[in-house]
Amino acid sequence: MDALDKAGKAPNVALWAILPDYEDWRLVIASDRLDQSSEFSGYSEINEAIRKAGIPFHRKPTIFLRPMDNPMIQALRSAYASMSDNYGMRLGSQMFGDKYLEDAVVYRIR
Repeated sequence: MDALDKAGKAPNVALWAILPDYEDWRLVIASDRLDQSSEFSGYSEINEAIRKAGIPFHRKPTIFLRPMDNPMIQALRSAYASMSDNYGMRLGSQMFGDKYLEDAVVYRIR
């Protein structure tokens, strides 16, 4: 998160989540500061921020980038963005928009 914040690409939504589609944890990110014209462009910006921060490629988390208009992101923001502090909040066994979160730990939802 710090690498993205410093690169001016601060996520509006960032959380570690286990989604039924995958067997491991994914860092779910959505940011209105990332290029959303294609999935590739947003991932490129994230990779560049990670590279500039000096984070080795083998330490890069598995990222699940979602656009801001994604139903899951919209539902998370609708439910939790107004909270003054949602850092560390656990979510799980719930549907958010079109995705079921088995488990999740929130970095930020705003």
